Amino acid sequence: MSEKIKFAVVGCGHIGKRHAEMITRNEECELLALIDVAEKSSLNIDNYNVPFFKSLDDFLNSELEVDVINIASPNGFHFEQAYKAIDAGKHVVVEKPMALNKQHAEKLIFQALHKHKQVFAVMQNRYSPPSVWIKEMIESGKLGKIYMVQLNCYWNRDNRYYKPESWHGKKELDGGTLFTQFSHFIDIMYWLFGDITNIQAKFEDFNHKDLTDFEDSGFVNFDFVNGGMGSLNYSTSVWNQNLESSMTIIAENGAVKIGGQYMDKVEACNVKDYVMPELAPTNPGNDYGAYKGSAANHHYIIENVVDVLKGRGSITTNALEGLKVVDIIERIYALKSNQ
Repeated sequence: MSEKIKFAVVGCGHIGKRHAEMITRNEECELLALIDVAEKSSLNIDNYNVPFFKSLDDFLNSELEVDVINIASPNGFHFEQAYKAIDAGKHVVVEKPMALNKQHAEKLIFQALHKHKQVFAVMQNRYSPPSVWIKEMIESGKLGKIYMVQLNCYWNRDNRYYKPESWHGKKELDGGTLFTQFSHFIDIMYWLFGDITNIQAKFEDFNHKDLTDFEDSGFVNFDFVNGGMGSLNYSTSVWNQNLESSMTIIAENGAVKIGGQYMDKVEACNVKDYVMPELAPTNPGNDYGAYKGSAANHHYIIENVVDVLKGRGSITTNALEGLKVVDIIERIYALKSNQ
């Protein structure tokens, strides 16, 4: 395939614009349309000289033919819009989470198999240099048996983020703190260590009662199916600014800690008979903007779409992995009713 891969993007917020930017920068891609329910004049997308549609239905009823539809709308719309796009014979790139429940994620995968279409789940944190490094450390066996893993995610999300007119914080559209803020880190944990079982959890809503429909903090502990035990401690009730996203690994042959605001720095590496190499720099992050931090890795997602559709490579985050992240979060949240 020497032709360019043709894209449309649904949702023109921060992340949707990031998708559009990465598509237009890739010489093997072509952006053909942007889709959003808001007025075009309010979206700051005039620099993209492409047709604009007010709904996915309007676009699908048009004469425009694309190969891929990128879904970057609010979480609660991901399943419905991705399903509709696949049904229309398009490949889809779905921002995290691919759905807000396992049943919908499974339905999406079944439809994609039925239509012979690809579902690319966006988990761009996998591309950060510390993530690539620790994946190799674990798969090569350098760490030996995994004993304990602690995932700490402490961010600030206050009234600057949870605005009344926003979808953020609304149960049906947002899904909850683990879906919107911390699913990337749950994905990294699953990618590295596999599935979890024997889950116990405690949740609290400290300072978001007037801002969101769900908890702002939680303690979760579990066992890994592959051996070892783990915990996830998270909160969006941190004052004023993000504190950290970190992963501490205690293993047979050493200990490693990856930290920073976005789990983007190796803070400790004490491993038997091993010297830590110098890693490539990680993109800097900021609090609310989607153009920095892990979102700066979106170009890798688009490159992977092109490689897969042109038969040059395999998918880096497949739909089954996206499903597992939804499944893990759903199983954690199922424990809320027992509290």
